[in-house]
Amino acid sequence: METERLQKVMANAGVASRRASEKLIIDGKVKVNGGIVKELGTKVSSEDVITVAGRSLEREQKVYYLFYKPRGVISAVSDDKGRKVVTDYFAEIPERVYPVGRLDYDTSGLLIMTNDGDLANKLMHPRYKIDKTYLAKVSGIPDNEALKKLRLGVKIDKYKAAPAKSKIVSSDQKKKKALVSLTIHEGRYHQVKKMLAAVGYPVEKLRRESYGFLTLQGLTSGDYRPLTREEIERLKS
Repeated sequence: METERLQKVMANAGVASRRASEKLIIDGKVKVNGGIVKELGTKVSSEDVITVAGRSLEREQKVYYLFYKPRGVISAVSDDKGRKVVTDYFAEIPERVYPVGRLDYDTSGLLIMTNDGDLANKLMHPRYKIDKTYLAKVSGIPDNEALKKLRLGVKIDKYKAAPAKSKIVSSDQKKKKALVSLTIHEGRYHQVKKMLAAVGYPVEKLRRESYGFLTLQGLTSGDYRPLTREEIERLKS
């Protein structure tokens, strides 16, 4: 049976932040199966009964969604400037979900939304090198030399980006614009925009088309769907 640290279970259930949950434990406010627990790192399973200050802990079921984020939406659960955030689209569901990673405000495309913190952390860890494919509308039509630089790994800021798969999907000679497909496994800030700007082709519009084996197929901007059991298992493995 799967077990998790008590403070993590409390934080995931929305009792308090993990640090505040630790204080509640230390202060003797938390009981597991009727007994006060003051030791941090105590492991609990789904069968344990947890009470915090006399109230039973309601544990959320883990949920997983694939979301087509529109442009002009923040990849966050709240925004101090009052702008639209991704969780606004999930007001109908009872669980509190959050995005795995982020997409820029003006970038649209595929985001995974979940309340499974373990899976989210693993998916974002650089060690796993999950391919993410973006479709970029750029100013100008990249030549073979530019595409080759992207494939070898272009220098941006003070680091060299990992080699990317790159190809022109379509081009408009009259308007001097092109659609470029770029596949990367890193996820640094503004990375795709910076890579294309570094080879001389600034991005005008950007959409994330796929995340690993997941695609936007069947969704329009602002839509979401639950992941299938098979998809969840594939992500976990």
